[in-house]
Amino acid sequence: MISEADILVVGGGLGGVAAALAACRAGRSVVLTEETDWVGGQLTSQAVPPDEHPWVEQFGTTASYRRLREEIRRYYRHWYPLRAEALALTDLNPGAGRVSKLCHEPRVALAVLEGMLAPHRAAGRLTVLTEHRPVSAESDSDVLRAVTLEDLRDGTRRTLTARYVLDATETGELLHLAGVEHANGAESRAEFDEPHAPDTAQPLNQQGITVCFALSHHEGEDHTTDRPADFDFWRGYRPSFWPGPLLGFEAPDPRTLEPVPRTFVPNPEHDPLGVSADQSADAGDKELWGFRRILARKLHAPGAFDSDITLVNWPLNDYWLTPYIGQEAEALHGARQLSLSLLYWLQTEAPRANGGTGFPGLRIRPDVTGTADGLAKAAYVRESRRIKAVTTVTEHDVAIDIVGPYGGTRHRDSVGVGGYRIDLHPSTGGDNYVDIGSVPFEIPLGALVPRRVRNLLPAGKNIGTTHITNGCYRLHPVEWNVGEVAGALAAHCVAEDVEPHQVQSDDKRFGEFARLLDREGVQRHWPDVRGY
Repeated sequence: MISEADILVVGGGLGGVAAALAACRAGRSVVLTEETDWVGGQLTSQAVPPDEHPWVEQFGTTASYRRLREEIRRYYRHWYPLRAEALALTDLNPGAGRVSKLCHEPRVALAVLEGMLAPHRAAGRLTVLTEHRPVSAESDSDVLRAVTLEDLRDGTRRTLTARYVLDATETGELLHLAGVEHANGAESRAEFDEPHAPDTAQPLNQQGITVCFALSHHEGEDHTTDRPADFDFWRGYRPSFWPGPLLGFEAPDPRTLEPVPRTFVPNPEHDPLGVSADQSADAGDKELWGFRRILARKLHAPGAFDSDITLVNWPLNDYWLTPYIGQEAEALHGARQLSLSLLYWLQTEAPRANGGTGFPGLRIRPDVTGTADGLAKAAYVRESRRIKAVTTVTEHDVAIDIVGPYGGTRHRDSVGVGGYRIDLHPSTGGDNYVDIGSVPFEIPLGALVPRRVRNLLPAGKNIGTTHITNGCYRLHPVEWNVGEVAGALAAHCVAEDVEPHQVQSDDKRFGEFARLLDREGVQRHWPDVRGY
């Protein structure tokens, strides 16, 4: 079966959704595909609250990303029994988590994203194919002609063609299927002279993945799960660069690598209105329950909820024994077993602050993640294949130790902004955390333009960064920005009968596209702020 559209977006994560919305706003016909049954990627099927820079409430995102954030808050204000003090907050943090100023449940983000897509589906501009994954791609010289997808429910296949194809998959899968030049893992130091790159290229050295899950706690109840098949292995596993067993409350500080104890106290009695989420001042990861809390019971009317809900995406369940890209099934199995083993350890053996061991009242929440077993629908994938682009963003562009706190590369072709520390989790190459101060950065259009292929664009974590700079370009608002620009660029190229390379290289053509982005509320430059 052959289907045609102006633009095909393969991958329904944050970048894919933003791309589809931008192209639809421009009046183009779009097909959006997604491997799970939830759009939203990091924010929904992977169950990760947004990691964002400290200025996110004032500036530093696109207008559509700001709308997404405000609609999430509006959902809570409309449907949840919030205390009057919480209801009145313009900067409501529904979970009062410390990792983000907007910690929330994945289903709420899903509802908002579906609402944003709904009018375009109703108008017939947008077709959404969930539970579809790409299995092959057909190219003719420098043009991608067609993509074949498999329906995961019944195994049927369909081939789709489009003027432009956007790879918004979590792993840059289309780059591989279509034979598009790309990088994987760590580049050598010689390639870009990055101080933190290894001496030789390490394609299998990839950041670890995490299979997240949600927990509530009910003292006096027993919700202990079955002992996982690999529990004995994970219970005894002690990484060479770790201060103790992985299943334990002591772990390296990502920034200093010094051993630091973590605390775990379910349902603390403090008022969540007093929680501050500012990673430039405090990473917030030392108190595990509150780190990624996504529902704070004390923000609501008394008795509305008998427990907080916290999202488990901790040092204790990062999985790095097998590279995910290229060995997805094996890595996913290992990561799932690690997360289930962590849950069982918490329920049966974890030390309690007041003495004793185990928290049998911990209850995994399938209703939160939308799965039968309570684990997230998909692994949180931090690192993708990365396209060989016209412009490659390197450590020299963003590292604070290189450019200074007010530095950073200013790009002639900037199409967005972002900010985050260069944050690499332990990797499959045996590296500990690499967590480096960085500066607020710009996103060059050249990082979205392939060196060779003319009608394929990256729309997620697969842009022209390195293993190192992916650490600050991979987070939620930047992925959204990249996707939005990719969708807008594809639509612009269809309308003006030009190609991405021409828009990027020609000042006049880029100026026309930049004005379009300005009208859409895409912030392309930073005010005077310093890195951290």
